[in-house]
Amino acid sequence: MHRIHVAAAVIRSADHRVLLAKRPLDKHQGGLWEFPGGKVEAGETVEAALARELREELGIDVTTARPLIQVRHDYPDKQVLLDVWEVLAFSGEPHGVEGQPLAWVEPEDLPGYHFPAANRPIVAAARLPQHYLITPENLLPRQLMQGLTRALDAGIRLIQLRAPALTEASYRALAADVQALCCGRAQLMLKGPLEWAEEFPAAGWHLTAEQLRRQIGQGRPLAAGRWLAASCHDAGELAQATLLGVDFVTLSPVQATASHPGVSPLGWARVTELLLGFNQPAYLLGGLGHDDLQRAVRAGAQGVAAIRAFWPEVNP
Repeated sequence: MHRIHVAAAVIRSADHRVLLAKRPLDKHQGGLWEFPGGKVEAGETVEAALARELREELGIDVTTARPLIQVRHDYPDKQVLLDVWEVLAFSGEPHGVEGQPLAWVEPEDLPGYHFPAANRPIVAAARLPQHYLITPENLLPRQLMQGLTRALDAGIRLIQLRAPALTEASYRALAADVQALCCGRAQLMLKGPLEWAEEFPAAGWHLTAEQLRRQIGQGRPLAAGRWLAASCHDAGELAQATLLGVDFVTLSPVQATASHPGVSPLGWARVTELLLGFNQPAYLLGGLGHDDLQRAVRAGAQGVAAIRAFWPEVNP
């Protein structure tokens, strides 16, 4: 069966809301909300198709856009490749040229809308930032709180609290403080036994590769409304993450790192190959920083995860 290539857009307003359109009742998946776009014609680039479709459907001209995510999905009656771009600037006032209803939606409200099944990863990608901060090891709780406060002030919106040197009691106490600190400012991801999850209802959970393997066959451990991530290092773990229904992953190590000197890096070519068949948002990790963001996006990633590169200086 031929896979239909579709260009779709996550269009953002100046206040970061996302534009949705409702599909006509007489079309495939009619009556559901979607991210605007349409088919890529033969010989047409994705950028050209996106610009044409948004001009025809919404009456706007794209001025700034970047790749966001590619999603391959098989419906019973058709196969699609959704080539999704994030539109950050445009001219004109969006309106339903074909009479389709439109809605400007806060990113956190997107899960409350009914989309075609293929759109689930796009909803996640539209809500996630490009930077994922992982806290460094061997810092005192006071230093971690100080650094996280500065990171939040600098605009970090996704944080993994990783502190393997702390006792379980100390980590849980720190997690409660960090959860309060992040409230309304950033999404917190915790690590540790899944039995702790009920203590931290506002936090998501980041599974280790070992936890990911143990969880296969047992179903998704968190409700759909909570963020679930996993650490992946190869194609097998990416496949396991897909089966478990995680919302995003980290893929590492891309380059050699001082923290894991004996681990062979994947390299950019292998990372690009792995992400080509992966439908969920992925953060690249391992020897990367701010300057690697655009290369990560071109490789098919949501963005970059980092420890040292994103961690602000704190007092000893």
